[in-house]
Amino acid sequence: MARRGIQSSESISGDKRPSGSLGALLGILPYLYPYKLQIFGALISLCVAAGAVLVMGVGLRTLVDKGFSLGDDTLLNEALLALFGIIAILTAATYARFFLVSWIGEKVVADIRRDVFNHVLSLSPSFFEFTRTGEVMSRLTTDTTLLQSVVGSQVSVALRNLLLFLGGTSMLFITSPRLTAFVFLVVPLVITPIILFGRKVRKLSRSSQDRVADLGAYIEETLNAVRTVQAFSHEKVDISRFGERVGVSLVAAVGRIRARAFLTATVMMLVFSSVGVILWLGGHDVVSNRITPGELSAFVFYAIVVAGSVGAISEVIGDLQRAAGASERLLELLSTEPDLSTPANPVPLPSPVLGRLVFDKVSFTYPSRPGFSAIEDFSLVIEPGETVALVGPSGAGKSTVIQLLMRFYDPQKGMISLDGVNLRQGAIDEIRKSIAVVPQDPVIFAADAWENIGYGRPEAQKEEILLAAKAAAAADFLDPLPSGFSTFLGEKGLRLSGGQRQRVAIARAMLRDAPVLLLDEATSALDAESERVVQQAFEKLMRGRTTIVVAHRLATVLRADRIVVMDKGCIVAIGKHQELVEQSDLYARLAALQFDVELPKKTEF
Repeated sequence: MARRGIQSSESISGDKRPSGSLGALLGILPYLYPYKLQIFGALISLCVAAGAVLVMGVGLRTLVDKGFSLGDDTLLNEALLALFGIIAILTAATYARFFLVSWIGEKVVADIRRDVFNHVLSLSPSFFEFTRTGEVMSRLTTDTTLLQSVVGSQVSVALRNLLLFLGGTSMLFITSPRLTAFVFLVVPLVITPIILFGRKVRKLSRSSQDRVADLGAYIEETLNAVRTVQAFSHEKVDISRFGERVGVSLVAAVGRIRARAFLTATVMMLVFSSVGVILWLGGHDVVSNRITPGELSAFVFYAIVVAGSVGAISEVIGDLQRAAGASERLLELLSTEPDLSTPANPVPLPSPVLGRLVFDKVSFTYPSRPGFSAIEDFSLVIEPGETVALVGPSGAGKSTVIQLLMRFYDPQKGMISLDGVNLRQGAIDEIRKSIAVVPQDPVIFAADAWENIGYGRPEAQKEEILLAAKAAAAADFLDPLPSGFSTFLGEKGLRLSGGQRQRVAIARAMLRDAPVLLLDEATSALDAESERVVQQAFEKLMRGRTTIVVAHRLATVLRADRIVVMDKGCIVAIGKHQELVEQSDLYARLAALQFDVELPKKTEF
């Protein structure tokens, strides 16, 4: 299982990266618009809370200049009552702000997760040839959680401190323009490291998030293959490789933390050093009677408010930088265009769909294997109700034919049509609803049999599901389960054998009742007895339906109206079993190897 070295999470769409900055957060503005009333309420609460804090400075100046200097006990009592009133207003406003902002954050993230998930489901299989599922999961979970923290908390904190900074600065000017001038001489000293190190924090945050995505992808891949890992005693190797990834992730995280810590410490040192110098200058102004003690007290109060707000903003900027990286990754995913799409005015399929399939000089190359042609100049006409078997060695292109018919991909050359409608011109959903497929490796969802079989037609009644299960010989093993059809089948159907999973998939296709049936090695996992039962069900299912069978079993091939022999993406022979054994050397070899049929003896002259 030597399958993976340490890989970085490159771009979802090639190597191109978004430029990345706090401007990336603007991409979530459309998600905020539906909640404009709640945002307005949060802003009002924010302003009230910030105003309450600033009013305290005015009270402090009055108290020092009139209460302490004049020895007025009444003024002290009134000041205490006023303080309680301000605290009550501050508390109510803070509660309203916290609740509204947190609620908005949860709603916005829920909307983003829903949109990202919906968009990912619309992407074609070629997208997943280049992108690991674990990375998509990381973006749906880790990145959206980061955004939730920012939208539901950090943006509010940043705005609150911005208001305090602006309001406190205004009050500083009103209180002492001379001291305020000095304050703004040191502002560039504070802003410069925020700008310089903020960029570094953003880059390190993006790198850290990518490393976390690598971890998630490795975990998802390993746990999905846990039986293979254990069967090959590969645990130590995977533990070692996971440890390497954890180490790389830790190094990236420590680098980000170190940069944030240095940024915060530098800003705080500069801010509070400046406050100390202001106190020294203000003391001289009091001694010189340029300002009163109350004005100095108020100035120090506002200076602390401004310093604290700047310090808080410097910390929040680090979180905003991380969120900007998360926003980049999510918007990158949302901006990925599907390779396939339904045209604006799709051509409708005839009703009912008869199932006439035409492959006209089709050539196709997988995006992940640009130098290898999977299908080359493939032409075939399948009439309604006809059963055609595709046989050939591995890599001949048999399963590719099925994937093209399902329109998971579009051919680079040629055309495929269903009942005269070019698949490119039809609605993807309508085309796929006309097709039922039983894959070689059936997918069983972590649910019960009702849901797994009903997946083929979600609106089906339980009676219909039960009939499909009986027809596929699946009821024989589902009924005896502890809760019958309601029994949880396990993650990926681990509570079922391979043959049982195959029969559940066959029942799902039977329930779909589509005019076109695709069987991709559909009986490969069945034992002889189960295959006999399922073949009988197939005979009923295939009657009157256009069927394409990819098969390695002689019984399935013999029932086909025609057998198409493929090699290296091309059709090399078409006919019945016996005539192909006599006329096609490739088919004769396949028959001998796979079907246990004797090669025809060559006549000697």
